[in-house]
Amino acid sequence: MSQIRAKNEAIIIRAASRVFAEYGYAATKTATIAELAGLPKPNIYYYFGSKAKLYRAVLESITEPLLAASEPFLAHQDPVQALTAYIKAKLAISQDYPFASKVFASEIMHGAPHLPADIIERLQGQTRTLTQRLNDWMAQQLMLEVDANHLLFAIWASTQTYADFNWQIRMALDKKELDEQDFEQAAQLITQLVLGGCQVQSLPNANCEIK
Repeated sequence: MSQIRAKNEAIIIRAASRVFAEYGYAATKTATIAELAGLPKPNIYYYFGSKAKLYRAVLESITEPLLAASEPFLAHQDPVQALTAYIKAKLAISQDYPFASKVFASEIMHGAPHLPADIIERLQGQTRTLTQRLNDWMAQQLMLEVDANHLLFAIWASTQTYADFNWQIRMALDKKELDEQDFEQAAQLITQLVLGGCQVQSLPNANCEIK
């Protein structure tokens, strides 16, 4: 892929994320996306072919980071390290992809009518992997026995709210935009609640990596 094509596709996806988040899929017009992107309307179809394919590209732009966020669960045997890194990664997604996150949330709330089957399958596979790791740590008595799925739901809700309900948070904090300190404070608090509430313990050799 040429640098020009990659740059223009990234610009279009960012603009589309914002427009889809504001208007929803049905009401979004490609002309609005083109205007926000600062590119001719034909460029939308040249790079993506259709509004449906562009919408999928927006969903992929958020699902790929969501899938990558699970890496700490695979990289660390130690649950403290894994959960701490996972929470930070999830908050980074809310910080870096706020509009795409809202598009994803809206898609889910409407029953995922446009979410491709292959993406659903990958997300389901990730959830199974994460719950298995949590259950393994519980079996090792490294954390309280809780419902692994509902623990994940709680983490998702508390981290993704910083994107999906960004306006409400900014209103409460009386700020125009959230900054690095806000996300750092959120990471520290959510991590403290999860680790403390589930009584998560470190392994004796916390730096050991999974082979």
